[in-house]
Amino acid sequence: MGRANDEVEALLQEYADLIAISGGDAFKARAYEKAARAIGGHPADVSKLDIKGLQDIPNVGRSIAEKVVEFLRSGRVSAIEETRATIPAGVRELITIPTLGPKKALVLHEELGISSVDQLLDAIHEEQLRDLKGFGEKTEENILHGIRLMQQAGEGRILISAALDVAEQVVGELSAVSGCDRCAYAGSLRRMRETIGDIDVLVAAAHAEPFMEALAGLPYTAEVIAQGEKKTSIRTTKGLQVDLRVLPPESWGAGLQYFTGSKAHNIRTREIAVRHKLKLSEYGLFHAESGRKITSETEEDIYGRLGLPWIPPTLREDRGEIAAGLRDELPDLVEERDIRGDLHTHTDLTDGLAPLDAMVAAAAERGYAYYAVTDHAPNLAMQRMTEEKILAQRAQVRALDRAHHGMRLLHGTELNIGPDGELDWPDDFLDGFDLCVASVHSHFNQSRQALTRRIVRACENPHVAVLGHPTTRLIGKRPGIDADFDAVFEACARTGTALEINSHPERLDLRDEDILRAKEYGVKFAVNSDAHATTHLPYLRYGVGTAQRGWLTKDDVVNAWPLTRLRRFLRGQDT
Repeated sequence: MGRANDEVEALLQEYADLIAISGGDAFKARAYEKAARAIGGHPADVSKLDIKGLQDIPNVGRSIAEKVVEFLRSGRVSAIEETRATIPAGVRELITIPTLGPKKALVLHEELGISSVDQLLDAIHEEQLRDLKGFGEKTEENILHGIRLMQQAGEGRILISAALDVAEQVVGELSAVSGCDRCAYAGSLRRMRETIGDIDVLVAAAHAEPFMEALAGLPYTAEVIAQGEKKTSIRTTKGLQVDLRVLPPESWGAGLQYFTGSKAHNIRTREIAVRHKLKLSEYGLFHAESGRKITSETEEDIYGRLGLPWIPPTLREDRGEIAAGLRDELPDLVEERDIRGDLHTHTDLTDGLAPLDAMVAAAAERGYAYYAVTDHAPNLAMQRMTEEKILAQRAQVRALDRAHHGMRLLHGTELNIGPDGELDWPDDFLDGFDLCVASVHSHFNQSRQALTRRIVRACENPHVAVLGHPTTRLIGKRPGIDADFDAVFEACARTGTALEINSHPERLDLRDEDILRAKEYGVKFAVNSDAHATTHLPYLRYGVGTAQRGWLTKDDVVNAWPLTRLRRFLRGQDT
């Protein structure tokens, strides 16, 4: 059984879909969508809130709060059950097709018995839709296009690391074109989402044509999808779509704010503009009545004129950042330059690719004040670790300490959390390490209760300083384990165990939603690379981006602290 917030979020989103499919009030459907998102991202456990407490969550009114309470008490909501009964099974799948509205979806089911995308494709190929009222060849073309769009959306998202590589390359190429005033990537990539659908690139220039031609002519452009005066879209040789928009230099700030998003955040800013009798678009902030432009050159100007401080892109997800800005309570977010050292890395002694001295030298080049080596312990049998090997490594670490610009080295280990929460080595041997990271690496399918008990027991070991990649997820490959992470977060706060934000782009574990919840318990965090090669050390940027999306400051992150404070934390004296 999942977290109550997640279950309620899924239920309310289903109700919103049911309302849309049945042709109900669009405003009502939107209200339930907003409430679902708000509850899913709410840090507190909604099962512990009454109606009044639920109404304190943004976008949750009394009617929705009553349904949530009904669900939490009985496991069902009568209004949703009644609506669900009116919608034939399978029709919900049809509504996910971008060009197919709810009314046509119902007609397809009622007239042709269609209740899946595969059945719809068969019907189109057999030309069965053309005899239906309101359908025709053009409708069939639109539906086929919508199905293709849906399939691309489902399959086309890539990891942030791959997207950022392409984006930075494109920005570099276009910045070199004569006449470029400014160039940057925007969209979900600028917000540091963990996966990216396509890349938005903006250029500020007086003339657009040279940039459109430059993008179309790049060696890794496989296809020009569309090319016009204001926008060109290409598909790279790796299948990633890049959309370029060229803005007048005087509209740069408004355009960057608009195309960064998110959509929900932009709705909020436009609502504020309307309340001030203004109009906000990608071209600027205007007087609603006269149409006179007020400002547009910088994002700071846009937000300032709306009575807000500049809001970092990683916060622009409609999770309370507007309200916090109006109260002047936005966090001073941790930045990559604040990180003083990496607390989870590997060498070729276990499953790393580089030797100790190479990893240490690469860390020193990054300007770290300290750096921890944490190779795997023996319970991961394939790593063939022994006490003799780890003690020999410790001697090497001590010999290299301060050898690189005074950078201090910490000798640690990544312990395996066994099925019952046991760790690899006995306490007296663990005493010799500077720090211990403990992680789950196996037995992912235990019961929720067993997984929770297992992790909590590991956190209660006084030698464990950091809980590594807490949910064990691999993006697009393996879901996170089904543990009661609220109980885990509570245990980490109680025991002074830091939660890792694993920066590997295939993990990004914890997720930003989890970070927001954990922070409410008073937990501290460690943003680590989990580097298995020198080239992995820069992954830290992705972990920092995720930490920012979780509203973390450098005081929340133990490896943003000076070494003296970090050592107190590792000894359990500073939590």
